[in-house]
Amino acid sequence: MRVVVAKPGLDGHDRGAKVIARALRDGGHDVIYTGLRKSPDEIVRIVSDEDAQVLGLSTLSGAHESLIPIICTGLRESGLGDVIVFAGGIIPERDRKALYESGVRAIFGPGTKTTSVLDFLNEASDRLSAGNPVGVGSDTGWHWN
Repeated sequence: MRVVVAKPGLDGHDRGAKVIARALRDGGHDVIYTGLRKSPDEIVRIVSDEDAQVLGLSTLSGAHESLIPIICTGLRESGLGDVIVFAGGIIPERDRKALYESGVRAIFGPGTKTTSVLDFLNEASDRLSAGNPVGVGSDTGWHWN
């Protein structure tokens, strides 16, 4: 799968994003890392320009409640509703339901094994192959774990 890994907002810590990008690449995925401090519009444009199937968002700044739903809406409004979105970083349990409702399909916290992210992408791919939509625009309610 073609995956964009992005750091929305002003968060300047990208070690986790780089670890995930490398693990996905080593797992056989085509990965584009956007670098730091991307706006929601920039991220949506990069996903479109790169013809990505998956978007991974890394956030540690506490802005996940506002930035991630804006990005998910931007993807849908840009005709990219089939893009699978996952998030990682410091995202409290109490905030996860709203992110899932915005279209995020998986949330990975600190200490997550990279194999879990690869397993998620494999399951998402299997669901797609079986004709089950899992993108940010689908209304299936499915999310990883």
